[in-house]
Amino acid sequence: MARLPMYRKIADEIREKISSGEYKVGEALPTEAQLREEFSVSRVTVRQALKLLIENDELESVQGSGTYVKENKVNYDIYQQSSFDEKWAHLDVKTHSDVIAFEISTASITMAEHLDISEGDKIFYVKRVRYLDDNPITVEETWLPLALFPDLSYQTMQGSKYHS
Repeated sequence: MARLPMYRKIADEIREKISSGEYKVGEALPTEAQLREEFSVSRVTVRQALKLLIENDELESVQGSGTYVKENKVNYDIYQQSSFDEKWAHLDVKTHSDVIAFEISTASITMAEHLDISEGDKIFYVKRVRYLDDNPITVEETWLPLALFPDLSYQTMQGSKYHS
């Protein structure tokens, strides 16, 4: 498996801090200098990471003020190069998933608003149990617009969303 460039790793770490609430919507991120020190990288690398997140509409740069967490639809990148397996690799445990629901339905008005699609559009609903060794540790529910993921399959979800 190819190694991720450092700027992608930094972007993923910033995403994680946004998801966990460490970096809150509307609040400024640490300065470029602080991020350089935290990650022990060059200014160019920090700027690449921030640029990626700004282009993905996750951050907003305000000239002379800083970089802020932008309120957006989703702070979770389904194609992020960090799978369930990779997140637990340091524990030397076997991971697997059991898909307990894989359905196509139509979006209710509430779901359509959450997914930024039209009411009645086709969506996938996937529910799966994630395991470390043989111990269930989480139940994951996912709703995805069919138009954005037309090739999604039961087999893909049985393994991982991140690697087909």
